[in-house]
Amino acid sequence: MNHDVIITCAVTGDDTKVTKSPHCPVTPQQIATAAVDAARAGAAIVHIHVRDPETGAFSMETRHYREVVKHIRESGVDVIVNLTCGMGGYICVGERGLDDTPAPGTDFVSQERRMQHVIDLCHEGLYRPDIATLDCGSLNFGDGNRAYVSTPDYLRRGAAILRDLGVKPELEVFDTGNLWFVRKMVDEGLIPAPALIQLCTGIPYGVPADLGHLLAMVNTLPAGSIWTSFAISRMQMPWVAQSVLLGGNVRVGLEDNLYLSRGVYASNAQLVERARTLIEAMGARILLPAQARERLQIR
Repeated sequence: MNHDVIITCAVTGDDTKVTKSPHCPVTPQQIATAAVDAARAGAAIVHIHVRDPETGAFSMETRHYREVVKHIRESGVDVIVNLTCGMGGYICVGERGLDDTPAPGTDFVSQERRMQHVIDLCHEGLYRPDIATLDCGSLNFGDGNRAYVSTPDYLRRGAAILRDLGVKPELEVFDTGNLWFVRKMVDEGLIPAPALIQLCTGIPYGVPADLGHLLAMVNTLPAGSIWTSFAISRMQMPWVAQSVLLGGNVRVGLEDNLYLSRGVYASNAQLVERARTLIEAMGARILLPAQARERLQIR
């Protein structure tokens, strides 16, 4: 069991379904406010996607990330900022192979373009993130003809970029093969110790949200790594307990689940509060951002 738990809050994500919640933050100011509220509730890390303020659709624009991080930093509330690098990996294929592929909905770009906002903010210096995520493999993403593509060499390139920028990578694992490649990157010296790994469960068609699969992945983590796991929808809170019992940290937030209970929409802060209650009821404590920085060796 983990007695010193880091809570991550994933505040909005990229899925348009999240916008049906009245608590879904859309504008940079709303996203920053939700992140700050989550930090006040006990989150040591906030995981940030941005959206187009006009349409609510996901965005890759540096200016939106800059504004979010600016508002968070100027709030006076300490929290570790984790920016996604996951946008730009979707390929939608047509029914006639290369004749109609890529199909509408494709946003596939280079690894550098997926990370441009992190590169820009680090070069500017004022609002650099503490952590940035790499999605560590390819995946059939739901039903239909959409896949997320993240190849070994794209990931090696992403890890090298973050190493050169001095940003801590978070390695998101959606299936067991993803974890296999994470171990390979660690062995190749691309990931600074301690490796920070996020085990993502319940997302069709990645690893299922059940204890057997989670335990199998925990048992094959790289030595010395620090890990978190989450499950989506109604399994979010049960996964808080599962993660802590198996020695991990926890992630909650609207990116993964919209509800406190059936039909009752949650805010990010409410989900963090619920997770904190569970963690403390189990006899563990939550780590403050400064304590989490020390544990993660974030400079």
